[in-house]
Amino acid sequence: MMVMTAKVDKKKIALILTAVAVVVVALVLFLRSGDSSAPTAAPSVATNDGRVKFLTSFGWDVANSPVESSQVRIPKEPTEVFERYNALQKSQGYDLSQFSGKTVMRYVYKINNYPGATDPVYATVLVYKDQIIGGDVTDTAAKGVIRGFQMPQNVPAASQPTKPTVQEPAPSQGTVPPTT
Repeated sequence: MMVMTAKVDKKKIALILTAVAVVVVALVLFLRSGDSSAPTAAPSVATNDGRVKFLTSFGWDVANSPVESSQVRIPKEPTEVFERYNALQKSQGYDLSQFSGKTVMRYVYKINNYPGATDPVYATVLVYKDQIIGGDVTDTAAKGVIRGFQMPQNVPAASQPTKPTVQEPAPSQGTVPPTT
């Protein structure tokens, strides 16, 4: 039988373990901060100021208080209208399907600086447990569109009224479809 012994310097081992721990913590923090798939959110959307700040971060000039606030229920069973609206949400980095059956708050703000708008334009913000989970911007003009939060780059001049177009799939007036 052979027995080997080694002298272990406890200070070196403690130093190595500390260095490994620091590297692991730095790696975790780096990976979290590098996750750009998460939507941008205001520091706290529990307050009206937080929701307004969220909308202004996209370049919108909105009224200081919502024109409407109400509770809406996300449908448990997806419908065609819900799927179209959720496609818009997914294009912005949100997904309402994970909130199926939940009651959320819906805040609607009037937008004052929509390019080329002749009719009212509204921003809808959906909030669940103080987190923005989705929303849209709705141009109520005859040629208006429902789009995500980003400010449009090219907006056609408002001329002859025609059938409304939907730039991205969504239900009318930017609401979450009611459940049955």
